[in-house]
Amino acid sequence: MIIAVDAMGGDNAPLEIVKGCIKSLDQMKANIVFVGKEDAINEVLATCGEYDKDRISIVHTDVVIENEDSPVKAVRSKKDSSLVMAIDMVKNGQADAALSAGNTGALMTAALLHLGRIKGIDRPAIVSPYPLLGKAGKFSLLVDAGANAECKAENLLGFAYMGSIYMHNAFNIESPKVGLVNIGAEETKGTTMLKETHKLLKESTLNFIGNVEGRDIPRTDADVLVCDGFTGNIVLKLTEGVAWSALKTVKAKITEDITSKLGTLLIKGKLKEIVKMFDYSSYGGAPILGVKGLVFKVHGSSSDIAVCNALVKAAEVCERDVVAEIEAAMVKYSESGAENGAEQA
Repeated sequence: MIIAVDAMGGDNAPLEIVKGCIKSLDQMKANIVFVGKEDAINEVLATCGEYDKDRISIVHTDVVIENEDSPVKAVRSKKDSSLVMAIDMVKNGQADAALSAGNTGALMTAALLHLGRIKGIDRPAIVSPYPLLGKAGKFSLLVDAGANAECKAENLLGFAYMGSIYMHNAFNIESPKVGLVNIGAEETKGTTMLKETHKLLKESTLNFIGNVEGRDIPRTDADVLVCDGFTGNIVLKLTEGVAWSALKTVKAKITEDITSKLGTLLIKGKLKEIVKMFDYSSYGGAPILGVKGLVFKVHGSSSDIAVCNALVKAAEVCERDVVAEIEAAMVKYSESGAENGAEQA
């Protein structure tokens, strides 16, 4: 098994990317191919101590897609960039998956243009784990987390199928519960598109548990939360902002005087547990689902630990043919839709 890694993508590349990859070697069986500036990669490798050098190789390129680059233009004009070359390795069968902390738009564009869409999936989606309150280590999978601002009901149905299959394969959850993010729990709530989506989900073979309104998202029983990318991105970033603001406020209050500081020592362990609960890095990278290959996105400011966790999860997913399962599910859905149409006729 081989994972191609864009060593130059992200705010902390190549340092944190390379260090994270080396850390992952003891936790998985996959080999790693770094794509990027060979001298810069070797400089970091020289500081990594002992590791199995036979499991590491480098494909050199000086070209890098920057965060400020226009995604479509960059992918088309920088075909020899580290990001595009990593995805091309998947396309050409030289790697089982690609991983990058670089430009999200460029990664999505390259995956679409170079790997193509799965038949039946009109819109690929980026998924992201959403930590749940009061449920240590538990999370929901948010689909879509930002790739598609405007969607049709059929797009959200595709997101639900992909998210359900991914949760089953990557996290061993049997019959994942699917919830639809909406402004109310009732079937009659929401826009015309959301009402139509509710109907499609209810009629599907998925384990659909109904609408999930905003206030219930942090404690939902749904394993998969379905929404358009505009809503998903707001949910994700608002939650992250509120969580960290609350933690900073608590920290400021419990360290403002000597008495509070002494009390802090007693609850230090619990505070660390709260921080860990909102640490997205522990759940691995965010896959782009719906394309004909495995592509994983990690946050641009990811630490070596986040990169390590993402690689371990990517290797685990590679062992299960997630792409084939999504393809089969969409074929089955298409056939059932055709049969229903024939019956109605």
